[in-house]
Amino acid sequence: MKTVTIESGVSEKPRFVSDLVELVKARLTLLVLLTTAVGFYLGAEGSINFAALLHTVFGTALAAAGAAALNQWWEHKLDALMQRTQSRPLPAGRMRPRDALLIGAILSIFGVSYLAVVCNALSAALAAITIIIYIFAYTPLKLVSTFNTALGAVPGALPPMIGWAAARGTLNAGAWMLFAILFFWQLPHFFAIAWMYRDDYARAGFQMISSDDPTGARSASQSVFFCMILFVVAGLPAFLGIATVFYLLAELILGGIFIAVAMRFLKTRTRSDARRLFITSIIYLPLLLGALVLSKA
Repeated sequence: MKTVTIESGVSEKPRFVSDLVELVKARLTLLVLLTTAVGFYLGAEGSINFAALLHTVFGTALAAAGAAALNQWWEHKLDALMQRTQSRPLPAGRMRPRDALLIGAILSIFGVSYLAVVCNALSAALAAITIIIYIFAYTPLKLVSTFNTALGAVPGALPPMIGWAAARGTLNAGAWMLFAILFFWQLPHFFAIAWMYRDDYARAGFQMISSDDPTGARSASQSVFFCMILFVVAGLPAFLGIATVFYLLAELILGGIFIAVAMRFLKTRTRSDARRLFITSIIYLPLLLGALVLSKA
């Protein structure tokens, strides 16, 4: 009996850890941390204070993880209706909703408080705004209007501003430029996801751009449109004196590829090309941000 009990305990512990990782959307949170770190690096004047950078990333990680947990708590009944999310800890019954709510609330409050105490009030305020918009505006709006995607891109674009604010204590054109890049990048990224899983979203009652778009014409054309806007916006760092010509060259190549993949999706309107656009978006962003960091003026 003792052997069985020990083996059960050992097997349950990794499962809880994996469920916790899924609850806080670890992969999405890592992207948030990447953009936060980039914002801090670009916003820093003179040498980089690596201790301050780590504090900023840590506080933002807590806030982002908390927001993700609260989002899953809010939507767990709807997640049970979608194939892509029904295996998450809450809809699958492996975690109780009140536990997810408690975890999300504690992480969110502690993350914002940590930024306020260790970094500065501006970075903490931006983190709080991110959570508020994500949970209390974007999440409920998904059942009401297709505008939710654009609104949801706002909290997704704020992390680099949190980093910038933590490094410099203020926001200027450079911070808003980073916000614009992240904002417009998210639109074709999410349009591709929405069309790939349009049946799932329909079952849950989410109002996405892919709703009533069986051919993919609207989703694909909007993807091309915002890729083109991103192509222009992403070039601004070179003209604002934040990055060198090397960055501009990299941006032209990456942006051109992104547009080409979006146009292929518009031409074929197949799930495989929607997925290709989604994957391209994931590759595009870190490469663009890497070029921006390496060519900081």
